[in-house]
Amino acid sequence: MKLSASIACVAYLASSFAAARADTLRIVAAENFYGGVAQQIAGGSATVKSILTNPNQDPHEFTTNADTAKSVADADVVIYSGISYDPWMDKLLGTSGKPCRAVINVADLIGGKDGDNPHIWYDPKTMPALGARLVEVLSKLSPDQAATYQKRLDDFNASMKPELDKIAEIRAASAGLDVTATEPVFGYMARALGFKMLNYDFQIQIMNDAEPTADETAAFEESLKSKTAKILFYNSQVTDPTTDRIQKIARDSGIPVVGVTETQPPDQNTYVGWMMHELDGVQAALKSNPATSP
Repeated sequence: MKLSASIACVAYLASSFAAARADTLRIVAAENFYGGVAQQIAGGSATVKSILTNPNQDPHEFTTNADTAKSVADADVVIYSGISYDPWMDKLLGTSGKPCRAVINVADLIGGKDGDNPHIWYDPKTMPALGARLVEVLSKLSPDQAATYQKRLDDFNASMKPELDKIAEIRAASAGLDVTATEPVFGYMARALGFKMLNYDFQIQIMNDAEPTADETAAFEESLKSKTAKILFYNSQVTDPTTDRIQKIARDSGIPVVGVTETQPPDQNTYVGWMMHELDGVQAALKSNPATSP
């Protein structure tokens, strides 16, 4: 860091406590599920703006505008997913912003790297890691509230217990179950549940708006027609003729179909509530078909 930037940063930190008394901190999250957790940790000490909030919008096709750029420039804390899920944020962060603006790349917190499945918020360890990092960042900006932030993190982690218990329950009953998906959205949660995910190459092609090869498509369809795959997951926010056809094959073959979403739906008030809703869908699928016993 250049000397002038260091001086500006020190001056900003020195004045941040007084500023926090006069005004709330500004947190900008690229995705609404991170924004929701940030609000739970920060409480009334911060205003949180989430950029991706529309459940009918394909996150992979998002483009920024002047309002988005200004929000990022004015933020005290910026949270984004990383590993190429939201590359537009890297561009916005390359422009000038507040001195000592804290930037949290969530993938870095859990050891994510380029080429990994980017849907890391379905990994049960992701949000506790984000919460812990937020406590560190916010406690530096508002030292008098450090204990309050830690208490909120403790409460958040406690709120995840029903989710973790349900994951353990499903895993105990169905570990080793063969499943498949039109996209890798649910991949980390499927792994946490002990499921074996089939047709990953097909899923990556669909995620990247590419056409699966004939062999990939044939293998996917055969996994459904032969009933090797016991559940089909699909991204309910992004459908096209290919994924519609896949769903029809699954239903015609008696394979339960479970829709999952990339962003937190407006009818789910919390991240944990959203995950519990998704897990309820998994349990319903398992109960609907005796063939789901591994």
